[in-house]
Amino acid sequence: MKKVIIVDDERAGRELIREYLLDYPELIVIAEVNNGVDAVKQINEFQPDLVFLDIQMPGLTGFQVITHLKEIPQIIFSTAYDAYALEAFEVHAVDYLLKPYTKERFNKAIKRTTIEKEFNNLGSLAESLMINQQQYPEQILVNKNKKLLTLDTSSIIWIEAYGDYAKLHSTDQVFMSNYGITALEERLNPKLFMRVHRSFIVNLKQIKSVEKYGKGYDIHMKNNEHVKVSRGFAHKLKELMF
Repeated sequence: MKKVIIVDDERAGRELIREYLLDYPELIVIAEVNNGVDAVKQINEFQPDLVFLDIQMPGLTGFQVITHLKEIPQIIFSTAYDAYALEAFEVHAVDYLLKPYTKERFNKAIKRTTIEKEFNNLGSLAESLMINQQQYPEQILVNKNKKLLTLDTSSIIWIEAYGDYAKLHSTDQVFMSNYGITALEERLNPKLFMRVHRSFIVNLKQIKSVEKYGKGYDIHMKNNEHVKVSRGFAHKLKELMF
């Protein structure tokens, strides 16, 4: 069974979704809300598998709701506005139901939720929405055990390139980012994060000590891990030394 939450500021919209869901006994509606603020509270508390999400609502828009979630479920947008379709798919929504929609169209959206690929792809575009909402985000979305979690950027100790992706090292956990290390360097606050190697970025506030060996440097981080500084980036470290 999958837990479902319906978010729509119009009662008729919520009732229609609930009616169409009668054909899917495996989808259990656990909550209905009519505004963005309550949507964030209910989704974070109940952690549903699927959310039907309106876009234009009191309090927060559907897109703003996503940026406040601890974990990102499958999202089916349900709205009367077609202007947001591109943006919806840029956050990897499973589908975009444009009101008024037929039962046949609704069934097609439900079918998409069963495709594992849709869920796996949710991360990169939802993360894109989170990381681009402000110039230097205080939170980003990361992957952990096939779920998306919000991570305070201040808790990132260092970042390691991992192919086209990146590993984010915190005090006691390692998270995966759908962004590569260069993209993260461009989006994270340069006053806090510094590239010290083609494969490494460090949080300056998380540095415990720096050890010089020959012409190189080895950074000791507060989580007791070591990060090597390459010669090509050593000048950036020297600029911080007095």
